[in-house]
Amino acid sequence: MNFAIIGSTGNVGRKTLDILEKSNLKFDKLYLIASAKNVGKKVMFRGKSIEVESLENFDFSKAKITFFAAGSQISKIWVPRAAKQTIVIDNSSFFRMQDDVPLVVPEVNPDALNKHKNIISNPNCSTMQMVLALKPLHDEYKIKRVVVSTYQAVSGAGKNSTDELFAQTKNYLEGKRIKSENFTKQIAFNLIPHIDAFDQDGYTKEELKMTNETKKILSNDIEVTATCVRVPVRTGHSESINIEFDNLYDFENIVRILNNAPGCKVIDERNDGGYITPFEAEGKYTTYISRIRKDNSNIKAVNLWVVSDNLLKGAALNTVQIAECLMKKM
Repeated sequence: MNFAIIGSTGNVGRKTLDILEKSNLKFDKLYLIASAKNVGKKVMFRGKSIEVESLENFDFSKAKITFFAAGSQISKIWVPRAAKQTIVIDNSSFFRMQDDVPLVVPEVNPDALNKHKNIISNPNCSTMQMVLALKPLHDEYKIKRVVVSTYQAVSGAGKNSTDELFAQTKNYLEGKRIKSENFTKQIAFNLIPHIDAFDQDGYTKEELKMTNETKKILSNDIEVTATCVRVPVRTGHSESINIEFDNLYDFENIVRILNNAPGCKVIDERNDGGYITPFEAEGKYTTYISRIRKDNSNIKAVNLWVVSDNLLKGAALNTVQIAECLMKKM
């Protein structure tokens, strides 16, 4: 039982490595694969030094499970090749909406793994934390509609974008000229209501991902509309979610359901500081739910505030949890 990580030196690849190191998963060997500039580098893992290898020369038959954390363009070319010899868990968006590729959050739809054909997709980070809260509520009170606004950290756009936030912040405080290279506008001390390319009807691809992926994971009957915003936060996505049910609900039962939601923790004290912010969620495996309240404009709806580390549960952690589920089935 061997594992491999493609894109092992990137943000998500490094997080995957860290999670595997701390996990109880038993496997014999780990292969680390990266771009040519990183080939030959040595990485410590569980007390041993592993040399980074080249993607072009890697023999995928060596690994039972391979994590892809290198982006859609790499996945587009290499995942179909790899899937002939290994089970692929892909963190990119490329295969998510293909009918024969399961889109999996282990706490939500683990049975979807029964239908995989050696390719399994990891959902979008924003979708992932939202469906954790939606799933148990949908099971109890059928969800009719979801309106979500996201506040997404710069780490979701990669290391260069994170570095740009730091550089712009420094330059702003020093009164120096600010240059935007990875964002369409200044990100320091600002908000940008634009993530990914614009698509149909004025929505961005990030917003459409949330709609389409939620439907695939939970139900095509749920209507979803999203507004996705990039914020000057290093790590941790936040979401304001309005959930409308088909029928009336019991509010105390809503709170009980969310308190017991797998992978989640409710922090909702209704006083100053009695909620979770992205800074506090960074580095945590948990998805936090706060500000639970009735929608005072709709007796069939509730409002939630949901926060999670986008590099952990929103990416690397979920892929490792998928691997754990697979290994239980082997």
